[in-house]
Amino acid sequence: MLNKNAPIGVIDSGVGGLTVLKRLKELLPREHFIYLGDTARTPYGSRDESTVRSFVQQMLDYLEKQQVKLVVVACNTLSVLGIDTLQKGRLFPIVGMSKGAKLVLAASHNKNIGIFATEFTIKSHAHANAILTLNPEVNLVPQACPKIVPLIEGEAFGSAELTKVITDYAACMQDAGVDTIILACTHYPFIKKEIEQAVGPEVAVIDPAEQTALDTKTILMENNLLHDGVGRSKIVFTKDLERGKRLAARMFTVTDCEFKEVVL
Repeated sequence: MLNKNAPIGVIDSGVGGLTVLKRLKELLPREHFIYLGDTARTPYGSRDESTVRSFVQQMLDYLEKQQVKLVVVACNTLSVLGIDTLQKGRLFPIVGMSKGAKLVLAASHNKNIGIFATEFTIKSHAHANAILTLNPEVNLVPQACPKIVPLIEGEAFGSAELTKVITDYAACMQDAGVDTIILACTHYPFIKKEIEQAVGPEVAVIDPAEQTALDTKTILMENNLLHDGVGRSKIVFTKDLERGKRLAARMFTVTDCEFKEVVL
């Protein structure tokens, strides 16, 4: 039986999932969290599916040993593998990233919607299918953004290179006349303000992490797994611990967090 006092696991290919952890900590401040970022092998977005599946199983094995009560897959690349396939053999529930379909449809007036994502996620058509299922009349503009994740992982915030990359990707959206963009990669909220500035105030930029956090709370409530004590966080990386600390500090206060580096 799962223990309500056990931690919630959060996994990502690198630091992007910290943006999801931020939302989870805000919505569920009493919960314990273990965040595992595979910074030694990031990015996952350009890897083949069998390799990605092998990596995610290793991360789930690690969290299973930590006796977590639930795992949030805070990475779109991993989520599009199919949460049901990742769930097999695991006693704890697994929550994937929300596709944000309802959020973008509610925000869009002209139903001309852009998708920013990794190459892997774009090729999966997961977000496009989720949106089109709800409204087949929508026009979608998918944009693979392979240059963004390495720059965020490399802490290139405010650099001329990152500014140019954002401007170039934003131009594609502006040319297509979109009025809403979904950030279908958990790294991208690190630069949400910069993206908003590049596309202009008439374009809504949607982060589905808020819905992911709500989905997590719902599952905890349904399974009577909500913790009512004082929450704490352990943040684990497979490489570059100090860099991980700096990036975590961009998302939330880290003075009450424990940091550790591990080998999977």
